[in-house]
Amino acid sequence: MERVKLDFPAEAIIHRHPLTVRVTDMNYGRHLGHDALVSLLHEARIQAFAALDLPEWDMHGYPSVVADLAVQYLNEARWPEALVIETAVPAPQGKALTIYQRIYKSESQQWVATARVNQLLIDLATGRPVDVPERVKQVLAEARSD
Repeated sequence: MERVKLDFPAEAIIHRHPLTVRVTDMNYGRHLGHDALVSLLHEARIQAFAALDLPEWDMHGYPSVVADLAVQYLNEARWPEALVIETAVPAPQGKALTIYQRIYKSESQQWVATARVNQLLIDLATGRPVDVPERVKQVLAEARSD
């Protein structure tokens, strides 16, 4: 079986967000379910961009949409473990923001998962992707250097 392998760009971290596994995040295997993991990643991503005044629905005039998602599972997480989700965004190339996230357990520092999302910014008038605006690139570059 071929597995997804993601290399997290630690040098491009823009945000860290603490979360806790909720009982409603558990699946029938009694660990964090895939659907809940995707929701936690989204919450952390929203928080990361909001901290930079870049809400996903208005990134300097353009809303963003998820084009794809890849997740590499590493270890199980269970209720009520405290987690941290790190969000990293390397310098954008062309029309996509490539966003990496990795989750680890606060107490043990054990990795839970690494994920990659490609987001496109859309021109609502045409419905087509646009190049990432220079101001968005600048804000992300400043966040990476902090």
